[in-house]
Amino acid sequence: MSISPDHAYPKLIDAICQLDWPGQTADAMVSVAWAYYYFSVQFRENLATARQLYPADTKLRQLEREECNTANLSPWPGVAADGEAMNHDEYMRRTLALSPIPTERASELTAIGQAYLAAMRAQPAAARAASIASYEDGGLEAVFKAILGFSQWDGPLLHAFEHFLAEHVRFDSDPDQGHGALSRHIPIDDEVLPLWQGFYDLLVTSVPSLSLVPMPEMALASN
Repeated sequence: MSISPDHAYPKLIDAICQLDWPGQTADAMVSVAWAYYYFSVQFRENLATARQLYPADTKLRQLEREECNTANLSPWPGVAADGEAMNHDEYMRRTLALSPIPTERASELTAIGQAYLAAMRAQPAAARAASIASYEDGGLEAVFKAILGFSQWDGPLLHAFEHFLAEHVRFDSDPDQGHGALSRHIPIDDEVLPLWQGFYDLLVTSVPSLSLVPMPEMALASN
């Protein structure tokens, strides 16, 4: 992990980790899974942006192979057949279909997710590329471990989501062979702040019960 203490964005990572993950209901965590689906779409798109900016980068090419059109989450009942390759956001899309929610709530979460994607797609290409390093080299590992502090993973949707999170902790945690090692060479600065802010806002807008205390103030004026 190489999250820099000299930058402000780690405060947003900490804020996400400090959300009330253990205190959620199963229904609330289903909404978290919906929110994370939109984050996973954004992740894939940002990785594609990084590949476009650094087309000869062999480490990013390997990272793309392990995040896109891959069977490393397969098999999973109702989601992925044995050896079936797919993008990780496709895994999440299929996961959401395991436990349908009321149409009105699905429409609400879809609107939140689409607004989030529009805001993230408007970020500069360099920031979107740099976000991959901030996610893979410690940021998402910390967030996923925090989310796994929830303990009632009941039902097919939440079981599949738990599998996704636990496997990504495994993918990211090896300091030499994990996904962090494939991305940490990308320079990061606080241009990634709006992307982490967007993730925080996506989560607490989708699931207001996550936020029991105000988030620490972020110095975003320069962004």
